[in-house]
Amino acid sequence: MMQQNDEKIMPVGGQAVIEGVMMRSPKRIATAIRRKSGEIEVKVDEFISLIQRKKYLNVPIVRGAITLIEVMVMGIKTLQWSADKAMEDLENENSNKKKKQGMTTISAVFTVGLALVIGIGLFFILPLYLTTEIFNIEKEALLFNLVAGLIRILFFLIYVWGISNLKDVKRLFEYHGAEHKTIFAFEDKIYLSPKSTQKYTTYHPRCGTSFLVMVMLISLLFFAFLDTLIMYFYGDINFLVRLITHIPLIPIIGGLGFEAIKASARHTDKRFVQLMIYPGLALQKITTREPDNDQVEVAIQALIAALGDEFKDELVTVETVESASVAG
Repeated sequence: MMQQNDEKIMPVGGQAVIEGVMMRSPKRIATAIRRKSGEIEVKVDEFISLIQRKKYLNVPIVRGAITLIEVMVMGIKTLQWSADKAMEDLENENSNKKKKQGMTTISAVFTVGLALVIGIGLFFILPLYLTTEIFNIEKEALLFNLVAGLIRILFFLIYVWGISNLKDVKRLFEYHGAEHKTIFAFEDKIYLSPKSTQKYTTYHPRCGTSFLVMVMLISLLFFAFLDTLIMYFYGDINFLVRLITHIPLIPIIGGLGFEAIKASARHTDKRFVQLMIYPGLALQKITTREPDNDQVEVAIQALIAALGDEFKDELVTVETVESASVAG
């Protein structure tokens, strides 16, 4: 086991990308991918969050909303970089064919913007519309939002299950599992090697999947309370009123979800917290898959690069670790 001072352990997170993993530490972002040649290519970018640079923004809910925006931007950039590298490998394999260009920044922003519009329409607007049109419960704040929330969750489950059957997505979910295993190993302060890391589960309580589930659950109570206030002061509510009041408050719901996930990670031994995070962990049975050693190796390299010099005495290369394991 690695001998580390607990105060030096950094909070880390990440995401799966095409044939690789992105890891984030408080000071940098590192993305490692497996090229067709078998080599691991690593890209490192210095990054300090806005809430670290502007201390007055590091307050509950606000910091969550800011972090979500930053994570989304980072996700776009890392996915685009990994996609460009995958395209390079494809071009090398088909050198006689006309080369295709990867996504430009403009096309990436357009794609993500379109995805956000579709996501809000499918997971927020459509459930509100269907609940209004199908059920005669418009004036029942709690019941209305419970039904709309259940429809929202159903749509999300169908969507996740649907994409999980795609070949490329299955591979992405394997790297997602590798990311979680590596973070667990780091948090447990063990030597980072594929062999030692594989023993950990792919289900992590701070996963983005768990976050989305938490957001959906929080939205049930939050919007029910909001609708109750609207009816109390104005005496009436309808689909349009819900639309113009619910949608702008999505970032606040995201901020509340961020705080809930952050708090739950510190109290996973509490029964109530275990019940709260269970749905998100259960859904990770779909969004994560068991990785092979090569995929875990990529995740480890990404984490080592993200941690940087602060941990250079504690973290060793994969090859050294494997040798040490055999020798021991």
